Order: sequence, then C-alpha cells, then structure tokens
Amino acid sequence: MSDGSSFSITTPIFYVNDVPHIGHAYTEVAADFMARWHRQRGDDAWLLTGTDEHGQKILRTASANDVSPKEWADRLVTDAWKPLLDTVDVANDDFIRTTDERHERGVTAFLQKLYDDGYIYAGEFEGFYCVGCEEYKQPSDLVPGTGPYEGQQVCAIHSIPVEVLAERNYFFRMSDFEQRLLDLYESNPQFIQPESVRNEIVSFVKQGLRDLSISRSSFDWGITIPWDHDHVLYVWFDALLNYVTALGYGSDDDEAFQRLWPSVHIVGKDIARFHAVIWPAMLMAAGLPVPERVFGHGWLLVGGEKMSKSKLTGIAPSEITDTFGSDAFRYYFLRAITFGQDGNFSWEDISARYSADLANGFGNLASRLVAMLQKYFDGAVPSRGELTPSDEAIDALAVSVTERADAAVEAFAPHEAIAAVWELVDALNGYITEQEPWALAKDESARERLGTVLATALRGLGTVNVLVSPVMPKATEKLWASIGAGGSVTEQRVDRAYEWQGAATVVPLGSGLFPRIEQQPEQGAA
Repeated sequence: MSDGSSFSITTPIFYVNDVPHIGHAYTEVAADFMARWHRQRGDDAWLLTGTDEHGQKILRTASANDVSPKEWADRLVTDAWKPLLDTVDVANDDFIRTTDERHERGVTAFLQKLYDDGYIYAGEFEGFYCVGCEEYKQPSDLVPGTGPYEGQQVCAIHSIPVEVLAERNYFFRMSDFEQRLLDLYESNPQFIQPESVRNEIVSFVKQGLRDLSISRSSFDWGITIPWDHDHVLYVWFDALLNYVTALGYGSDDDEAFQRLWPSVHIVGKDIARFHAVIWPAMLMAAGLPVPERVFGHGWLLVGGEKMSKSKLTGIAPSEITDTFGSDAFRYYFLRAITFGQDGNFSWEDISARYSADLANGFGNLASRLVAMLQKYFDGAVPSRGELTPSDEAIDALAVSVTERADAAVEAFAPHEAIAAVWELVDALNGYITEQEPWALAKDESARERLGTVLATALRGLGTVNVLVSPVMPKATEKLWASIGAGGSVTEQRVDRAYEWQGAATVVPLGSGLFPRIEQQPEQGAA
C-alpha cells in the first residue's frame, strides 16, 4: 500500500548521433510504466528522460553531416527523440538536454566543488579509447576484430577498433571510493539489479578501481572545465549529472531535488557500470545521496543478435506501432520479455500475442460484455443477487491479482505483474462461457441470475482495466469511457483496483479495442 512518498525514475539520456530504435523505446516504456503505476498508487511520481549531446561521437557525426554539433542535436531532438515519446505514449515529467543552460550550470557547480575538495587533479594518461562507448577500455574489454578489422583489437560492444589516446587530463580520484562502493553493494543488495548485473559490477570493482580521466583537450565540444578553459569535461561525467541537474541541483531553487532525489535509474545492462560505479562514487565525493536503485535491463535481440544499424537490425518503433498501435507495442515488450534478461523480438511473436492476448482475450471480453449489457439491460448495470461460488471466485481472484501485480511492480517485474492480471482476463472469459448469459437471457425466471453474472463480470473487467491502464493508456481510457463512472481511469487507485464497483450504466464501446489486423507486416522487415 502506498504511503504517498516520492518515486522518481529515470531513463538514460540517449546519444543523438542517430535516430532511436525499439531498444531505446523499450527503455522508455519500461520506465514510463513504472512511473504511471506509482502515480496511480498515490505516490509523488516523476519521470525524467532526455538526450546526451556532447562528446567526440556527436562532433564527428555532425561534421560528417556538414552541420555544427548543436545544429545536429537540435535536429535529432526535434525530429526523432521527442517524437519517440509520443509514438510509444511516454508521459514524462521532464526532458533534459546536456546542452541546456540549467544542466551546464549544475555541472559546473558540481565539478568546482569536487575540485575545491581535492577530488580532481591533473595528470598524464594514455589508453585505448572507444568513441562508440565514449570510454577508455581495459585490455579485458577488447576482442580480436573480424572481417575488415581482422588483426586489430576492437571494442567488445561496438565491434569497432579502439584508438590509442595520450593526453594531459584532469582525473577524478575514483580509486578512493573502491571500498565504500563495495560496502554499499554489500549493505544494500537491492542497489544493483538484477543479480546477474550486480555480480558483474561487484566483480569489476573487486579487481580494483583506477582514477578516472574526466577531461579532454583534443576537441572542444563539451562543457568547459571552469578552472581550465583548454579542457572540456568527459562526456560520461557530464551526462550522469543530468539526473540531479534536472531536479535543480546547482540552482537557487532545488526544491525538486530535495523532494525527489534519490531516483531509480533504468538503464541498459551495457551502461550499468557507469551508473553503479562511477555515478555513486561521484555523488559520494560531493556528499550527496547515491541513487535509490540501478536496474540494468537486457538487450532486445533480432534474429538472436543485438540490434545494429550496420547489420540492418535496428527497427524503428513506428514500424511496429503503425501496424499494431502503441498499446500493443507497450504490452508486448513489457510482457513478452523477462525484465532484466535479453529478449528476442520477432514479427511472428508480436502478431501471435496481439491476436491471442489482446484481440481475442482482453478486447473480445470487453466488447461482448458491454454488448450483452446493452442487449439485455439497455446499458443499465444490474444489481447483484445471491452469489455463487463461481461469482465469489471471480471477486477473490480480482483481489489476488491486484495484490500480486502490485508486489511484482515493487520487485521491478512488469512481466510478472501483467501475467498476473491476465489470469483474471482468462478467468473472466471462462466464467462467461461457463455461465452462458445468452442462455440465461431466454429464461425470465433467471433474470436476477443474469444480472448477477453480468455485474460480476463487469466488476472484474473494471479491475483489469485499472490494472492495465499503466500498460495500455489509450485502450483503457477508451474502455473507461464505456464502463466507467466519469473522469479518467488514471484517477483510480491501481493498488486497490479490485474495489471498483462499476457504473450505473454503460455506453456502447463502438469499434473494438484491438481491431483484427488483416495484413501482417513483412516478416523480417527492418
């Protein structure tokens, strides 16, 4: 049960070197689902997303397109990254860009504090640098190249050659926080999730931490080091700070920071190390609370491989939403993939789940129940008479799935929450088939029983609608307009969804919630 406390959650801020694919949309939807659920629990919920616009990668991409880095970033944010949020119905509370003045101001204040407190020093550094990751790599992070890169060492993540860079840089004394980080992981096992990511991070830190190079002098696209204008800040040190600068850190008005920090970070597992090692060390140095939790979700795979533009496996979210709609997109990726593990996307799977779970399951349940209330009671919702064990079982299941779904969300398992709700969807369809209201309608003496069956089913349907509203906001709002008692479904407490008693009347649903799709997309389209 919610106590009305704050719940702030973030996505990573995404590089604007290219347009988003379904992997980015998956992260956005997962964080949005969590924020929506907590809002409907009565929590002070807040969702942040945004874009990462500094660094060598952006500079090179902009130069290749004959525009300035800022022009390139503005174009991608306007034409691709903000529209993504509309495409998959993300209800974010803020959108931060690392080129925002508020961000640069907060970063400068943070950096100056660490420098004044002795956590930053000047030194020489040489290492293997991956521009794709914007990170210096350890030898263990490199693998032998193949194809055109045979004979070279390449980044294990991006499969591109690393560059040997030697610079006089400023360093953050990250090694000072090695034991404090290990103590954090031990005292709070939930700080990094899932367990596979936690184990990897703990093992990495136990190998020993080096001080972190945090400035660059070989290019100028970034936030200037306040005490040395020949250097710009390392892009990750810059980007991680968005989580607090968006809340007002470094400004005169930090009410949001005081109210909402620390946040939960939802990130891809490949960048969990930055968020669970570098970021908390930075915060410790500044005397600030560490994040509430870092959750590293798995990758979306296509044909068993991580999505890649070069391999033509980077699928645009609109390719899916144009066919199946945004609700189905959200439902599929939140339910079909175990949150925290890799998941393989296929057109066949999303098509099958759309038909079975949405069109024939939830959608058909809603359509025929509303239609029967219209046909047999002119839209008036009848009172329930004496309840049978079958009716009571539906009521009890509504309570059970509500409680289990809420617990699953608390455990960062949206797939389990939705699976629990679908137990009620399936039970309601089975209940209607078993009770045969169309047969009861032929017997005037069974009029009260008919009303009890339809009213019981409607109460169950209302519970389902409230529970899946954070998953499928459009379809549930449409259904609420038909079966609700005014207002919005988002005003209903999701952790008490079973308390919904129904409306006095229902109105025709009109077109189905999930129309059958006659023409399937080309299999393997990308």
